[in-house]
Amino acid sequence: MDSYTINMESNGILIFTINRPEKRNAVDYKVMDGLLEAIKLCEDDKVKALAVTGTGKAFCSGGDLSIFHGLITAEEARGMLSKMAGILYRLMMLPKPTVAVLNGTAVGGGCELASACDFRIAKRGAKAGFIQAGLGITTGWGGGTILLERLPAPKALSMLADGMILSSEELENIGFIDRVFDGGPANACNAFLENILKKDTDVLKAYKNILIRKWVSSSVKERIEEEVNQCAILWESDAHHQKVAEFFNKK
Repeated sequence: MDSYTINMESNGILIFTINRPEKRNAVDYKVMDGLLEAIKLCEDDKVKALAVTGTGKAFCSGGDLSIFHGLITAEEARGMLSKMAGILYRLMMLPKPTVAVLNGTAVGGGCELASACDFRIAKRGAKAGFIQAGLGITTGWGGGTILLERLPAPKALSMLADGMILSSEELENIGFIDRVFDGGPANACNAFLENILKKDTDVLKAYKNILIRKWVSSSVKERIEEEVNQCAILWESDAHHQKVAEFFNKK
């Protein structure tokens, strides 16, 4: 089974789907490469928007600990963290509208992935939360920096520091989710983007570039790199390795 699929819809939406339901759509290196492939495909003028979603009951459960738990030192962790942070930065800076379609639960790095998109819509009953603090680390893919660009500081800091998993309705109330939907993710995505897709691609790119210029001027890339370094330092701590061991012992 492929770790992901990329489909181009007739209305101009390119859909990237994580296809690892047995791992709750956890991110591995193949998923990273697939996401980068989807971002590159968006250079085609036929693509008007990019949607990111998952297969099954989860949107994304973050990094695949069965693979990444072998990263022990800060330097080992930094390579993985930097790779995904670079991809999410490119997703954030994509000069076309992007939407995360939360078909199910998003936790940890899954919330970082969702944050990198311009919009987030969630299936009713879906839950999401930045659980990294409970694992003895911070966000390490740039999600903390990105979230603080998306939400008012008190709400973003609360999501990050509390580490709570919230319902779709709670997430909509604080502004993390733009719409809660019933039914299928594909139909919900089409409905959410319907009016946007009617506009000329050059107009959509021009508006997105206004936002991109703001982020460039506020040194988002440099702040993400500092976030990666901080997470890498915490990654090699005894507290983090103990939390990961407890996680595997529960399984």
